[in-house]
This record gives sequence, structure tokens and C-alpha cells, in this order.
Amino acid sequence: MKPNKQQKRTKLTRLLMKIALVAISSVLTVYFMPRGDEFGYSYELDKPWNYGLLIAKTKFPILKNDSTIRKEQETLKRKFQPYYNHDGEVRDSMVNRLYNQTADEWHGQNASMYVHHIAALLDTVYRHGVLSAEDYSRMLDEEHHKSIRIVKDNEAKAVPLSSVYNLRSAYKYIMYADTIKYSRLVMQQYNINELLLPNLTYDAVKSGAELEYQLKALSDYEGFIQAGQKIIDRGETVTEEVYSLLQSYEKEFQRRNTVDRERPYKGIGQSICVLVIFVLLTTYLSLFRADYFENVRNVALLFVLPVVFCVIASLMVSHKVMNVFMLPCCMVPIVIRVFMDSRTAFVFHCGMVLIISMVLANNYEFLIIQLVAGMVAIQSLRELSQRSQIVRTAFIIFLVYITFYTGYSLVHENDFKTDHWMYVCYAVNGVLLMFTYPMLWMFEKVFGFTSDVTLVELSNVHNPLLQRMTEVAPGTFQHSMQVANLSAEVANKIGAKAQLVRTGALYHDIGKMERPVFFTENQNGISPHKHLSPLKSAEVIIAHVNNGLALAEKNHIPDSIKRFISTHHGCGKAKYFYITYKNEHPGEDVDESAFTYPGPNPSTKEEAILMMCDATEAASRSLPEYTEDSINQLVDRIIDGQVADGCFSECSITFKEIAIAKAVLKEKLKTIYHTRISYPELSGETS
Repeated sequence: MKPNKQQKRTKLTRLLMKIALVAISSVLTVYFMPRGDEFGYSYELDKPWNYGLLIAKTKFPILKNDSTIRKEQETLKRKFQPYYNHDGEVRDSMVNRLYNQTADEWHGQNASMYVHHIAALLDTVYRHGVLSAEDYSRMLDEEHHKSIRIVKDNEAKAVPLSSVYNLRSAYKYIMYADTIKYSRLVMQQYNINELLLPNLTYDAVKSGAELEYQLKALSDYEGFIQAGQKIIDRGETVTEEVYSLLQSYEKEFQRRNTVDRERPYKGIGQSICVLVIFVLLTTYLSLFRADYFENVRNVALLFVLPVVFCVIASLMVSHKVMNVFMLPCCMVPIVIRVFMDSRTAFVFHCGMVLIISMVLANNYEFLIIQLVAGMVAIQSLRELSQRSQIVRTAFIIFLVYITFYTGYSLVHENDFKTDHWMYVCYAVNGVLLMFTYPMLWMFEKVFGFTSDVTLVELSNVHNPLLQRMTEVAPGTFQHSMQVANLSAEVANKIGAKAQLVRTGALYHDIGKMERPVFFTENQNGISPHKHLSPLKSAEVIIAHVNNGLALAEKNHIPDSIKRFISTHHGCGKAKYFYITYKNEHPGEDVDESAFTYPGPNPSTKEEAILMMCDATEAASRSLPEYTEDSINQLVDRIIDGQVADGCFSECSITFKEIAIAKAVLKEKLKTIYHTRISYPELSGETS
């Protein structure tokens, strides 16, 4: 049978929805993933290494630490030879000045001898070079220079600082050069201080450029680490040597990322991996839980949760805000398990953990610990009916975290060298898991889901709406209780949601509270329908569906429960009044819509279960006698009629499940009405 246009359109719509889900989820996840600019490890001097074995992936130089570099720079500066320009004109000027000042006083051999002696000494002093007092003391005391470079005739020559004069040492040299032959008293008459000026000028430009060049030429590293060489292992202390290795590894890591930043290969790789994971998750839903695609809220929750947690993990790694092990990843499978099913919860948990592990340095440890914790979370919270279960589950997960982590550390360390900080992380994780309950409430409001806790609270008979029913329509309340018990039993047998159908059964007839006396279970032998036409009676009976929906809306009953109100009769008819009307008007065309419930027909197993149990329980009250055959025939007739009318054509219940439901209803109704086998009568005794 070829699919019609509507089926083709529906199939195309679902395909486009799947493509959009995968594309949007992948883009959002990859956008926030770090591109490798972050080192991914945190370490401190003299503290234990918190991660697993770290091995160099490539060859890299061992960088010198800051203190070593500073010492080398200070040593270089002390050994540095600054440049000074030699001014030869100063010598000529001062010697000429000596001769000019004493020319008029040359009256004897002694005067000429002293002048030539002083001129020769001035020549020697200026040839070696004269520094100002400030420059000389600064280089000697502050910068600790041992030598300088004197630039003369475009040639630079290194000379010891001790061979250069300052004004004071030059004066002493001239005065005490030859005190035996030349009298100091006579020498003082020539005003030698006036003949001494600095002839060495500091060349700041050339000295600065040369010093900068030499500083840059200093080597930043002191050896190499080969690829595959161990750097540090879990539990080992970060010594100064190891700290230097880690800094070198981190800088090499950042250098390579800077070089490779223009190449989008890492982003492409992340996109491919994330895309594959989301395609696998979508494929799983298509193969095993295709019914989830019928409700946009289901797939929205399934994809929003992993994406949000992946984004949070990426931001934590990028900004180094917290340890990722503090992130309560088990919150995702718990929420999915509460609103959906265990297998889907675990599959999506695995997908989320795989994506998060891609952005971590110690991804292997994170991956296996989170997978184990996720399995425990799903198994420990099979059904959420009390708030205290969240606290219990969080505590169990915390115990599993620390137990498995301790075992993992023993495997890798062969010792009890565990990182105590990780226990703190897991404790924080457990505390954050307790916020799952308010998160469930938020998801109920945003996505329109209903948790088992809410269902349990709604099914409490002391709930104001149910309490009112016991007072206004006690017969309807008893009928609802009976249907709730039957529905829950059937749901348990076929693997449906028992708490959901039980709660739906309690509220499915709340609309009867508007006019309770018009319904058989609330009457005391007098029926108001005797004074109404079949058409009017049908109108009153059918109205209890819309009245119930209005009452549910007013009392803020969840949509999932309101569905039971609108579908428990489906699109069936008020048959008693329909048949009565036809009998009273033979041969006339009947407006069937006046006798038809507004519907729709059930779309889930739970709604189908309620329809079967409601109709069967109500019909069973009118049986003239309760025998095994009468009950069996009643159940078969009611449910087979619903199947024949197409009431279950829009839901996923199978014929096998319908057969199981019929068997359960037969057994339970026999128990309720105490059917017994007929006892044989005692035959007359013969004499």
C-alpha cells in the first residue's frame, strides 16, 4: 500500500525536524567548545599532581624559570660594556690652554720643564679617557661594570674601567706622577683642575641597542624533553624542577596553538565528533522511541539538557571557573528517567559524557566515572514518588563517586595516594544534585511534563478537588477509585506508566460534579432523565467532558491529566440515549454528532487503558448476575467493540497488550464481585 500525500508530508516534516535538531544541537555545542588555547591542567608548586600520567606528546625545550632568567640578565648587565664616544678635541683644547696661560711666564728652564711635563701627563690622561664623576661612580657602584667600550675613530675598543680616569683620579695622577723631580707646590700654581674636562661621552642609543640585543640573545631554555618522556604522574609532588617542566610544556602548548590558530582543523574535528554523537542519538530515537517525535516537548527536553550541560562544561574549562568534576552530570539521566524511560536516559547520558570528555585533559577518568555514576543514578531512581528520594539518590551517587575514584586511584597508583580535593569536588557534585527536584518543577512548567511526585500529590484523596468529589458525587468518586485501581493493575502488566494512569483515572470524571444526580452512580433510585428527552439527556451526559476540562483548568491540573478527561470516552457515542432516540424516531435521519463525545480518541497506552477500564467498570455495575461467564462476555464485548470502532487506532497499544488488559480486567472484576462456582446440590439418598 503506497503512502498518501499526508503520510509523505508527515514523514518529510519529521525528517526535517531531526535534521534541524542535530544541526542546532551540534552548532551550539561546538561553538562554546574551547579550541585548545587552554592548557587544561592546574598545578601549584609543592602541591600534588591531581591528574593522571602526563607524557610529552612532542619534543619541547625546557624553559628557564623566571628567577634563573633574572639572574642571567643581571649578570649580563654587570658584564655589559657600555659605549662611550672619545672626544679628541678636548685634549688639544686643554693642552693649548696650558701653553697659552703660561707663555708669558716662561722665564727660565724650570717653567718650560713643568709645562712640558704637565702637557705630557694631560696627553696620557686624555688618551686613556676621562669620565665625569657621576658616570664613573654610577658604573662602579650601581651598575657594577668592569669595563667599557671607547669609540674612537669609528672603532670601539674595550678597556677596563680601572684604566679610565675620572676628574679626581686624573688630577691625582698628574699631581703625583713624579713628586721627586716636580714639586707639588709648583704644580699647584698651574691650576690643573681647570685643565681637566670629561672627554668620554655616554652613547645611550648605541649602548641601549647593544644591551637589548644581548638580552634577547640569551637562551630561554636549558635542554629538551623528548616526545614520549614522562613529565609527572598522579599523586607526585610538583617540585621546582617539575614545575619548570610543566611551565615549559604549557608554553609550548600555547605556542603551538598560536601557530595553528589560523588552521580550523581542531574546530572541524570537534564538529565531526559532535555531529556523529547527535546523529547516533537521533537514530536511537528513530529506531526505538519513535513515539517521542510525536511530541515536540519530548525531543526538546532530550536535546536541550545535554547541550546545556556540554556548554556549561566548556565554559568551565575555558574560564577555569570550577573543576568539571563538580558539574552534576547525573542530573540529566535523572530528569530524563523521571519524565521518560531508563534506556533513553542512559543513552543520552553517554552521549553527553562523551562530548564533555572531548574538552578535558583527563578525559578517560571523567568518562568512566561519569558513566558508572549515571548507571547508578538511573537504577536508584526507578520511580520518583517522594522528595526524599532525590536526597537518597544524591547520597548514593556521592558514595559511588568516592568509592569508584578510590578504586581507580589504587589501580593507577598502586597506593592510597588519592587527591583529597577530588573528594571535595564529588561532595559539591552531590549537593548540587539535590537541586534536581526544583529543576523537575521548572521542567514541568516549561515543557509541560508531569513528574511522578506531582502525580502522587494529585492522587492524594485529601486533595481539595477529590475531597469535594467525595462530598458532591460520592458514587462518581467510588467509580473513579475503582477505575484507578483497575487501570494501575493493567498498566503494570503491560509496562505502561501506572502512576500516570492511576492519577488520570481519579480525575477523569470530575466534570460530573457539575450535575452529579444525572449520573447513575450518584442516584438513589430516582433518575431526572425520566423528564428529559434522549437528546437533552445526551447533551447533559456528554457535557461532563467539557465541564471536567474547565474544572481542571481552573484548578491548575496538568495537561497530561486533562488528556484523560477528554479521551476517556474518545469519539464514542452516548449509546443508551442514542439507541433510545432511534427507537423513538424510526426511519428518521439521526444527527449523530448530538450523541457523540468531543474526543479525541486515546493517543497513548495509558489513555487506552483508562478507556477500557472506565467502560468495563461502569458496565459491570448493570450486570443482572455476576458469574464467570457474564463477566468474561462483558469484558470481551466492551473492549472488542472499542477496537471495532477504531478507538485505539491512534495509539501504540498492541493486540497482545489489549488481550493482557482483558485478562486482567476479567480476573479483577471476578475478585471484586466475588464470583463463585456453583455448588452441587445433595442428591436424595436411596433406602
